[in-house]
Amino acid sequence: MKNILVPTDFSDVAKNAAQYAVQLAKQVGAQKIILYNAYQAPVITEPTMPVVQLIDMDTLKNITDDGLANFKEWMHTITPGEIELETLSEFAVLSNNIEEVCERTKADLVVMGITGGSKLEEVLIGSTAISVVNHSKVPVVVIPPNATYSKINKVALACDFKKIEETTPVAAINAIMKDTGASLLVLHVENNNKHFDDKAEVESLKLQSLLHEFDPQFHFIEHEDFVEGINEFVDTHKIDLLITIPKKHGLFEGLFRRSHTKQLAFHSHVPLMCIHE
Repeated sequence: MKNILVPTDFSDVAKNAAQYAVQLAKQVGAQKIILYNAYQAPVITEPTMPVVQLIDMDTLKNITDDGLANFKEWMHTITPGEIELETLSEFAVLSNNIEEVCERTKADLVVMGITGGSKLEEVLIGSTAISVVNHSKVPVVVIPPNATYSKINKVALACDFKKIEETTPVAAINAIMKDTGASLLVLHVENNNKHFDDKAEVESLKLQSLLHEFDPQFHFIEHEDFVEGINEFVDTHKIDLLITIPKKHGLFEGLFRRSHTKQLAFHSHVPLMCIHE
């Protein structure tokens, strides 16, 4: 892992994610952190008035560049000299632009924070990070609010044991495991009175074969709410990083459904690494 992209809006949540990125870069031997701001022009959307742009684009660009310069200056105080800091700002929608900017900056990983707290905030505000996860081909580490860096010694992979050979991003998992030197635990959670069947057992053996060099430990638990089950497992086993594989109609969608009382990304203190199949 050489380059880490850190999207920022200069908020406390983004600052916390940047602090995490620095410590992660030190552990995995990354060479560069790119601080990235995708800005848009604020507008007045009062129904009784025509849409009015509040700030001209040149002024907005200058404000953003100044913000990044100040952010970079602060980052220098916590970043080892061997890690290069770079800044990039542009007029863009972050989620729509994330794939292209990762290619341009040769980013191997995206690290960003997620906002939230109340039920309303979880549904309406935390969408930027989730949207980036959905659009990025590069692994994204989502840092929950108030999470602090802990050296990654234990990684848990949340797995549904469906179509393992077709959907497991082996190369990306191999990369983070080798870079961190962590031990790997594989977690499968059953709920709604479902039970681990023979087909799932076959799939688990396939995963064991794919990840054999890391000697993964397999854990199978039952819980009526798989998000709570994952949180309890993370706490009990002192997990430092949780990996999920976003799938359509799969585990990742479940993590962010409104029906769950405690959504993992907002309530866990453990960073969530999302790697597409």
